[in-house]
Amino acid sequence: MEAQSIPLPVAHPSTPPVLGCRVVCPPQLTSPPLPGRNFLQNIMFAGRSDSPYAKATRGQITLSQLFSEMEEGCRQHASASGIVLPPTFSIARAFEEMAAEGMVNAPLLQAARVLRRNGFKTCVLTNNWVDDSAGRLFTATLMNLLHRHFDLVIESCRLGVQKPDPQIYAYALDALRAKPQEVILLDNIGENLKPAREMGMATVLIRDTETVLKELEELSGVQLLTQEESLPTACDPSDVTHGYVPIRPGVQLHFVEMGHGPVVCLCHGFPESWLSWRYQIPALADAGFRVIALEMKGYGESTAPPDIKEYSQEQICKDLAVFLDKLGIPQTVLVGHDWGGAVVWNMALFYPERVRAVASLNTPYRPADPAVDIVEKMKTYPTFDYQFYFQEPGVAEAELEKDISRTLKVLIRSTRQEDRLPFTLNFHRVRERGGLLVGFPENPPASKILPGPELQYYIQRFEKSGFSGPLNWYRNMRPNWRWAVSAKDRKITMPALMVTAGKDVVLHPSMSKGMEEWIPQLRRAHIEECGHWTQMERPAVLNRILVEWLEGLPPDTPLPKISRL
Repeated sequence: MEAQSIPLPVAHPSTPPVLGCRVVCPPQLTSPPLPGRNFLQNIMFAGRSDSPYAKATRGQITLSQLFSEMEEGCRQHASASGIVLPPTFSIARAFEEMAAEGMVNAPLLQAARVLRRNGFKTCVLTNNWVDDSAGRLFTATLMNLLHRHFDLVIESCRLGVQKPDPQIYAYALDALRAKPQEVILLDNIGENLKPAREMGMATVLIRDTETVLKELEELSGVQLLTQEESLPTACDPSDVTHGYVPIRPGVQLHFVEMGHGPVVCLCHGFPESWLSWRYQIPALADAGFRVIALEMKGYGESTAPPDIKEYSQEQICKDLAVFLDKLGIPQTVLVGHDWGGAVVWNMALFYPERVRAVASLNTPYRPADPAVDIVEKMKTYPTFDYQFYFQEPGVAEAELEKDISRTLKVLIRSTRQEDRLPFTLNFHRVRERGGLLVGFPENPPASKILPGPELQYYIQRFEKSGFSGPLNWYRNMRPNWRWAVSAKDRKITMPALMVTAGKDVVLHPSMSKGMEEWIPQLRRAHIEECGHWTQMERPAVLNRILVEWLEGLPPDTPLPKISRL
């Protein structure tokens, strides 16, 4: 299968641009040693427009039928040429080997992401077949990945026409609502470029990746060869699967889901949304996991019951266990950030049978000390003064809900110089100052890590839920402490990951010192140039850390066949 593509407008900035690029590096089709350098290629393309390949890519025959036709063609050609085929000769096996060696061209995929963020539409136009072979999962996985990262994927076998037939380019232009002069076509076969060029498209012949990126930079005007860390693909709230789980009367949890494989549940913190994980969801799905990002109780489309006790860690964890039950998930990997980090550590302590492995971003684990009242202990940390400001119901709500846009633009910012406000966010003496946001501009500039569309989504969520539910998480200091004390001598025994951020002024890396005593299987990762909002500040680095850790976990144990009812 070729995974090659189509178009992008550069001539008219007012028109949404479109990019087409080859993003898969298919190896040469090989087989057990045969006389003749291009034995298989000659058979596959024999008859040109009526060849097995042409019929398959037009959808007239399936891939298994292609195998049969090629097997027969090989035997006829071998017999006529006096060639003895090896006993192990198999077209199907040759294709399986080709699929096993195929890989995504990561720099081109990254370039497509950059172009999309710069307003370009991206499209894959592929000569593909209907795959009913034993190895069809490869095709399904590849096409699933391409659909996740490109605006449009067009397969020749679904249209009945293949490249270089001009009809397929006309179809693509119509689907993209683009004029030929607004398009760049990339392909590794010169014959496929000729009709596109004659139609007026700019074309790029793919020879090597660096040359292609240089040509694409010149045509698009977008820098693609930068050494800066590229943002991963983000998921769009309007283009992702949403689900709702009834926990008990009056309480439901909202979540989004993507991918297939071992389950990974993501738990966000304050004041956030499932969308905080927008860069991690596609990356973990691409890596072969079923990703479930919860909208925690009190936020957005999850219910926000008024009773403060509903937000104790004990109740939150009970609800999460019910959530897993209702989805039929016996065990999951849990990844949490901020308050979500506290939840996942508590799940590992109190519901260890439900937790395959646990990871926390920024939030360390410390066992509860029964000898020191938690409120008195918290008072010794000046940076936690804001949590005491949050205690009186209605006070912090009034400040934070007055102008939700301002609240979020002040709180959710990166530590980069260009994203800093004139007044540094200070968690000391919040009560003395009279509020968390006192001293900040009334109309602060947009945050680099929460730009327009994402900010608007956050605003809509908090307009729906308000801040009472999220703030109630802070109003259970003593209940949370008493519950934690009941497990003070336990250890967290499953594989665990602690990711610290060097510039987090509240959850400083030093707070995680000594965790190994309580978590024997703890692994660590550290991102020095990162503040509190790790998933949004350094998403590419975090994704690499998470995927590497997840892929290194012991294999999932097959589920016991307890009942065959």
